Amino acid sequence: MLKAVLFDLDGTLLNTLPDLHTSVNVALAELGLPPRTEDEVRSFVGNGVDKLIERALGAARAEPLPYGDDLHARAKALFQAHYADHMADETAPYPGVIELLGALRDRGIIRAVISNKYDDAVQVVCAQYFGDLCDLAIGESEEIPPKPAPDGSWKALKMLGIDAGEAVYVGDSDVDAQTAHNASLRFIGVTWGFRSREVLERAGAEVIVDTAEELLAVLAKEW
Repeated sequence: MLKAVLFDLDGTLLNTLPDLHTSVNVALAELGLPPRTEDEVRSFVGNGVDKLIERALGAARAEPLPYGDDLHARAKALFQAHYADHMADETAPYPGVIELLGALRDRGIIRAVISNKYDDAVQVVCAQYFGDLCDLAIGESEEIPPKPAPDGSWKALKMLGIDAGEAVYVGDSDVDAQTAHNASLRFIGVTWGFRSREVLERAGAEVIVDTAEELLAVLAKEW
C-alpha cells in the first residue's frame, strides 16, 4: 500500500524558473558577462546550484577575473545572495498542485520533497508555499549530495520509517528518474516542468502524466 510520495521541487511542484533566471542574470551582470535566456536557464537546472552556475558561466569559466577571485565561487555567491531575497518574486505552484497535496494529506499519504536546490532555499519555499501540506523537505547540503545520488531519498525514508516499496518518486526530469532508480523507488514523470516527455521516455519512465489531476488518479489506484 502506498504510504508516501516523494516529490522533486523545481519543475514538479513549483515553477521556479522566472526567479532562477533573474538571479542567474543578476550574477552574470555583476561579473560583466552576457545574460542567459530563460530557455537556457531551464536547460541548466536540475543538478544543483554548482552545475547551474557552471553551465551559466559556460566558456567564461576559463577566463580569470581582474581581482583574482575564483569565477565560479564569485558567481555562486552573487546568485545565492540575490536568490535568497527574490526566490518568491514570481515563483508559484503549478496548476492543481495545492489540491493534489491536500488530497494526499486528507488520505493520510505522507508528502516529502527531495530537491537539488540548496537546503536553506528548500526550507524557505516549502514553508511559504506548502505549510503543513509538506511533511518533510530535504535539499542539497554538505551531508546530502545532489541527485541522482539517492542519499536524500534514503534519508527521507529512514526519517519517515517506511520502506522504498511503500513510496513513489515524482519528478519532471531524467535526473529524477535516475534518482528513483538509484533509491529503488518507483517513478512517475510529469510533463509540465523543465523537461519534455521525450526526455522522460528516454530516461525509462514507465508512467508519465500531464496534469496534477491525472497524477492523483494514478496514485489513488495504490491506496
